[in-house]
Parts: sequence; C-alpha cells; structure tokens
Amino acid sequence: MNAEALIRAGKPAVVTIDMHRGHLDPSVATMPLAAEAAERVTAANAVLVDAARKHGIPVIHVVTSYHGVEEIASNPWWSRVAGTDATRSNVLNHQLPGSPGLEVMPQLLGEGDIVLFGKKRYDSFAATELDHVLRSRGIDTLLLTGVNTNSCVLATTVAGNTRDYSVVVVEECVDTMDPSLHDAALAVIRQAFGWVATLDDVVSAL
Repeated sequence: MNAEALIRAGKPAVVTIDMHRGHLDPSVATMPLAAEAAERVTAANAVLVDAARKHGIPVIHVVTSYHGVEEIASNPWWSRVAGTDATRSNVLNHQLPGSPGLEVMPQLLGEGDIVLFGKKRYDSFAATELDHVLRSRGIDTLLLTGVNTNSCVLATTVAGNTRDYSVVVVEECVDTMDPSLHDAALAVIRQAFGWVATLDDVVSAL
C-alpha cells in the first residue's frame, strides 16, 4: 500500500515536531536551521496544516521545553558536545523557560490545534502526552513533519512504528541543521520504519 492509499484508509493526524522559533526564527533561534531552509520548511508546513484543518484532521504540535538546564545536561552526549563545533553546541541554552523560541511559528497555529510542551528528548513520545492524545482520538496514522530529519523526526518515526502507528513523513515538511544527513535519514525511514511522501501527494490524499 502506498502512502496515499494508507492515508485514505486510516485515521490520520498531523504531528509537527519542534516547529518553533527556537529552530525557525533567525532573530531568536538558539539552534537555527539555515534561514532559507527555515523559510521553506515553515511554508510547506503551513500548506499541510491548512489542508488538514479543512478536512477535519487533527493538528498536534510537539514542542521541546525544559524546566531548567539540568534537564538538558543530564544527557551525557549533549553535555559533551556543548560549546564545541558541533551543530548542537548551543544545546544547553536551547528551549529554556522564558525563551521566545518556545513559541510555535505563528503561521502554523490554528483554532483547535493541540500544542504539547515538555518534549525533552528526540523521541516525541518520551515523557509527553502524545500517545494518549492520539489514541484517545482513534488516530492510527501519523503525518510527521518538523526538525530535525536525522534526530527528532527519525526518532519519533521509530517510536511511532514500535507503537504500531502507520507513520508517513512528509518530505518537504522536514529539514535539519545537518543537511548532509537529511536524505540519509529519509532513506532509513523508507527502508525500515515508515513511508516518505511528497506534500502534494499527502494533501491530495486528505
């Protein structure tokens, strides 16, 4: 079954991952995508969420947020790359209380959307309400979007797969601070964990 048939046969929801100003607004971002990539992925997500709402499909935004830096630094890898030349070198300053980066990009928010704060690791299911929100609505198919393709999107795809959701990653609606790994992450998803579909194909399937 291809992704379009899967979407038509299932009960889908759009799940955006970290589509917040902390990645996507160059004026405040603590771990920014390249400006062109941020603009492009935000615009693609706006098309998808608008189409989903028109068809009564839930839109759920999952947002990384911490109570304090110790919740970040307790991850041994993050604490070791902090302050280095790694793309995640600013991780200890990312999504802390009071940060404007905590805001979902305004053009992606709509009436009836659900915003889940408190994501603390790459997997959007870990220590969040996501699974409960999905199952209580009978959702069986996830249309995943967000940042970063090779970390949070990949980890959430794997986690969704292991929970027996059908997972479709919307190709134009994901991007990464590690652009050399974007295509590789999509290849891993296609091979072992879910579907990758174009924005046009997903919107037509809705």
